[in-house]
Amino acid sequence: MHSLAFFFLLIFYLHAPGNAIEEPHPTEYVFYVCDNGDISTGNYTNNSTYQSNLNLLFSALRSNSTGNGFAAGTVGAVPDKVTGIALCRGDYSTTSCSTCLYGMLDILDYCPYYKTAWLWYNSCYMYFSSQYFLSSLANSPYQPLVNRKNVTVDPARFDRAVLQLMSEMKSWAVNNSTKLFATGVATNFSTEYPAIYGLVQCTPDMTKSQCQDCIQHLIDDFPKFVSGRIGGRTIGIHCNIRYEVDTFYQGPDMVRIDGTLSYQVSPPAINKSSKKKSNVKALAITIPVVAAVLLLAIFCFSLYKKRSHGRKTFLSEMINSEMNKENIESFLIGLSTLKAATSNFNESNKLGEGGFGAVYKGTLPNGQEVAVKRLSQSSAQGLEELKNELVIVAKLRHKNLVRVLGVCLEGQEKLLVYEFLPNRSLDTFIFDNERRQELDWIKRMAIINGIARGLLYLHEESQLKIIHRDLKASNILLDSDMNPKISDFGLARLFLADQTVHVTRRVVGTFGYMAPEYALHGRYSIKSDVFSFGVLLLEIITGKRCCGTFETELSEDLLSSTWEHWTAGTITNIINPIMDCPTNERIRYIHIGLLCVQEDVKDRPRMSEVVIMLVTNSVSLQVPSKPAFYLRSRGGDSSDGSQKNLVPVSKNELTVSELEPR
Repeated sequence: MHSLAFFFLLIFYLHAPGNAIEEPHPTEYVFYVCDNGDISTGNYTNNSTYQSNLNLLFSALRSNSTGNGFAAGTVGAVPDKVTGIALCRGDYSTTSCSTCLYGMLDILDYCPYYKTAWLWYNSCYMYFSSQYFLSSLANSPYQPLVNRKNVTVDPARFDRAVLQLMSEMKSWAVNNSTKLFATGVATNFSTEYPAIYGLVQCTPDMTKSQCQDCIQHLIDDFPKFVSGRIGGRTIGIHCNIRYEVDTFYQGPDMVRIDGTLSYQVSPPAINKSSKKKSNVKALAITIPVVAAVLLLAIFCFSLYKKRSHGRKTFLSEMINSEMNKENIESFLIGLSTLKAATSNFNESNKLGEGGFGAVYKGTLPNGQEVAVKRLSQSSAQGLEELKNELVIVAKLRHKNLVRVLGVCLEGQEKLLVYEFLPNRSLDTFIFDNERRQELDWIKRMAIINGIARGLLYLHEESQLKIIHRDLKASNILLDSDMNPKISDFGLARLFLADQTVHVTRRVVGTFGYMAPEYALHGRYSIKSDVFSFGVLLLEIITGKRCCGTFETELSEDLLSSTWEHWTAGTITNIINPIMDCPTNERIRYIHIGLLCVQEDVKDRPRMSEVVIMLVTNSVSLQVPSKPAFYLRSRGGDSSDGSQKNLVPVSKNELTVSELEPR
């Protein structure tokens, strides 16, 4: 999946736990998502060119899908171009398919005037977007769904049966079906659930190899989400898989697996009347066994060599062409070197610890001081997140971004090596009663401006367009001269040059710094980072944590108290008194911070505008509107009632398994 994909948090089927799954009516949706496609242009309007093109697309998809139940196409030209895809389940007749696709007009009711939408029924689905996506067969967006009920007897064996069934159906669909579709059943795996029914399908525009890779990717991800559940599925744009303990498809089973065969052990038969025949049989058994052992040994040795070489290949793929011109070996740092540098990761060298592992101070053989990020083996952050961070940081060059020096992938260890910044993170200064005295107004202005320039580089000036998604005080590191450097890009995401917004159901980040459209609806953009920057700016000026009273008085949160003092004309009451500077300068910075945390995304400035506001007093500032998550009074409801939509989250990190791109 590419950066255009939606990434979603797991959701559940709506049927009661333990009940047989009933096939919904063709016009009863299973899942849908709406997105306006472009945050700068918003939704399309009634009687617009986009709406006309969308109607033409609907008609074309329905009429062109009568053959194999699949259609895809594009109508119109930019900026009113619309692209769509439709697919019926492989076991449905032409008539049933047509009925289902006509019901897809419901998508206009569920997502009125949205430029991008996805509606999925059990028997068919349709997806359309203002972004052209047909040139890639990436299976995005995709969405896992799971049954609420757990397997209660031998769940590990049940999971193995599901994966075996999926694998067999994948092979059948690729090798025996023109529709790239297969159904199947596994029996005798459990007395609790005597049968497991499954289905796999790809869009017919895929090659056999592409279909096989697409389904295999979903199978590989399946254990992350559905392990131990009696039913689950992953629905995607180009392929999908599903299993249940009750039958849910029509027609015969294309694949049948008898679970008893996998566990039967038959004793060898002995013919007492012929010792010679017995010896022949013994040889017939022994020779293949010996051969198998030898082949296994050769395979293991080859695998070891391949993995050793694979680490270099893995790094080569991650690093851009500029770095490929350099010697890749210089980027690799051996585990023994890092153990020696950190005194075997001694606790005395630990600089800090986050949700993904610990960071240690180290000294390389050449005397260079480094910070070594050691990902925990039990961490939610795996190889993909490490790869994400390494790819992004390796491509960036800016004085306000932390610099990566190397990587180590040996055994079970996953380590990133950064430049060492002696003053550690910003939060250790601004929230500490003693160390905050070291930050006068001049230094705080320099830190705020440096962070702003680093974000501007990420959003607009680098060869990439990057959304950080986890900007906060602890992710701002300070060098020996107190210059700020943005760090920790494990949650960052790349955007295409013309991409403005992205949607996910997996919200990751830190409570208090997350923009409302991201925290509540999974929508993030450069304006989400602007919101986080505004919160951080207010923290630096006031010395108060954005969510320091999360567990006690919600009405005391930083945005609420700042807004109350701003509207009451008492804003100087919350400014850190240790800063000796003109009052109007401090008020101007708070004014900029409030502009950044406005609830409406369109009202927030871009970082290029923020930088100009910070460096010159000649720019007049607009009147800020109420910040997001503002609470009127102690113990009261939010002023707009939106607070009731908030869900309990961790005060620190929200780390939920994410569906990553292929």
